[in-house]
Amino acid sequence: MRLIWVLVFATVALAFGFSNNTNDVAQGSDERFLHAYENRQSNLQLSGQGVVEKLLSDDLDGSRHQRFILRLASGQTLLVAHNIDLAPRINDLKVGDMVAFYGEYEWNQRGGVIHWTHHDPRGRHPHGWLKHRGVTYQ
Repeated sequence: MRLIWVLVFATVALAFGFSNNTNDVAQGSDERFLHAYENRQSNLQLSGQGVVEKLLSDDLDGSRHQRFILRLASGQTLLVAHNIDLAPRINDLKVGDMVAFYGEYEWNQRGGVIHWTHHDPRGRHPHGWLKHRGVTYQ
């Protein structure tokens, strides 16, 4: 009887596309970023994850933004511009750290920018976030 349930579960999992491989999820996200980059698309709400390749100085012109470059598993790079006037800064961020994100993608020649990685106090824009070492910054 147990074998039957295992087979039923496995069949259902395959039918619905379940996978325990997180690279499958990242690869799907990476494909969306590649498509957006190749087609010069902007204003897209996207999620993904990448490894911090470079820490940049904060942008202090207007709203303050913590800035860093992420490299996706595909090799594409993204500039993250995280508004630290509206969301907490990631103080312990280091090169090589994994960061997951949800925000708005804007095309540029270097791979793109992710911003709106914070809540919208006016409620007019989808709330974004960053996740680093189990902590969500929004």
